Amino acid sequence: MLVTVSQYIVVLEAQMSFILPVELRARFAVRLSELYGSEVPAYNALVDVSAEVNQRVMDTQKASAERLGTIDRVTAERHGAIRVGSPEELSQAARIFGACGMYPTGFYDLRDAYPQPVPVVSTAFRPHAPEELARNPFRVFTSMLIPEDRRFFSEDQESRLKEFLAARTLFDDELLELADRAEVDGGLASADADRFLDLAVGAFELSDIPVDRAWYEELGRVSGVAADIGGVESTHINHLTPRVLDIDDLYASMQERGFEMIAEVQGPPGGDFPDLLLRQTSFRALAEKRTFRETDGSLSTGELRVRFGEVEQRGIALTPAGRDLYDEMVAETDRRLVDRRRVDPRVTRVDVAREVWEERCPSEEELCRRELAYFTYTAHPDQKGPLPGTFSALLDSGHITATPIVYEDFLPRSAAGIFDSNLTDRGSKDESQNAIERDEEWLARAMGRAITDPHDLYAAQSRASLEAAMEKLGVSHLAA
Repeated sequence: MLVTVSQYIVVLEAQMSFILPVELRARFAVRLSELYGSEVPAYNALVDVSAEVNQRVMDTQKASAERLGTIDRVTAERHGAIRVGSPEELSQAARIFGACGMYPTGFYDLRDAYPQPVPVVSTAFRPHAPEELARNPFRVFTSMLIPEDRRFFSEDQESRLKEFLAARTLFDDELLELADRAEVDGGLASADADRFLDLAVGAFELSDIPVDRAWYEELGRVSGVAADIGGVESTHINHLTPRVLDIDDLYASMQERGFEMIAEVQGPPGGDFPDLLLRQTSFRALAEKRTFRETDGSLSTGELRVRFGEVEQRGIALTPAGRDLYDEMVAETDRRLVDRRRVDPRVTRVDVAREVWEERCPSEEELCRRELAYFTYTAHPDQKGPLPGTFSALLDSGHITATPIVYEDFLPRSAAGIFDSNLTDRGSKDESQNAIERDEEWLARAMGRAITDPHDLYAAQSRASLEAAMEKLGVSHLAA
């Protein structure tokens, strides 16, 4: 059957108007950023200062500033955070993110997190393929309440929580149907994509439905996060986080502009060490006007402090062995901090951590040679000299060079530290009660989707690059 020119043009135009998941994801991130900036104007200042800091780093470090991502990627990069109350709500959120090429990655249990336990388990929805991450790495850290955990909630509270959650609707049927179609078809027609984004962004808009004050405060005595999840009739963006290349500069610059920052940067210390994993900080949660329903049915105006301005600096992804070493350094910091504060209460955690890192943190070269971090490898077949047969010798001779892989995921302790620094009520936890098991397998079953181990993704990326480098060099295998 012959196809006329006009028919071909119609088909081509239809293809051009088809919006792929990567474009849905990029538009979703931009639209959420606009929404959050309108709701929390201080977020716009955070984005502006982040851009200024990134430009300063680019001006001083030049090309080396982009070793963990191009400036275009870093500038566009965001991670969001939302909170849901039930497996059904989490499953629905997964469908929306799946339409944008974002998949559940990693499992985080914050119920025993230091410094403040939070009654949630979490996963992060993000792209997996390196090329997808390079184009738009938008991720959403998504936490789900665990009402069954008796350390936090009584049987009566569990029952009332579940009844409250079952009665609300976070995501309407039209949005979910469009999400499912996008995931099955690999995208949406332009008009459907616009409708999907309108509904998806609207689902995360701060609601003006009055908050039951007594119920919210009861949950707040358990956990501020529990109140934010189970004490309101909708969900919302808890924070939207830009990425910065120098978080210490950002921290000082925000203070200079008059913003009240949390006490310290969460995560590994800054200094002359390799950038490991993730460093985070935020300005403190701001008072937002909300309407409350009182016990007598009347309405009143009050304030809630649940949303804050977080920012992050991403470092090198560590292997399991590297994470073990990292955890040992964190534990050693904890031990020393207790001892030091007995003598001088003014000693900060950052000061002690920097001391531990100076003693124990490997150099980037050691991270590579000891297989403590993930790297990609580039072959240089024109390099002079004989071709060595071991990995270390190939590095020494310059036949291959290593580039660190950026850490795309999260740290439970840092998340808990950010939460703790912004909560108005520290909540309570009854350690005499038994915890209910809620592990990665349980969360995957509840959500109806497999959860990917981030280490598998990093290892596959590293292994593929090394195999490609060896093939380019004509090396069939490496000696131990």
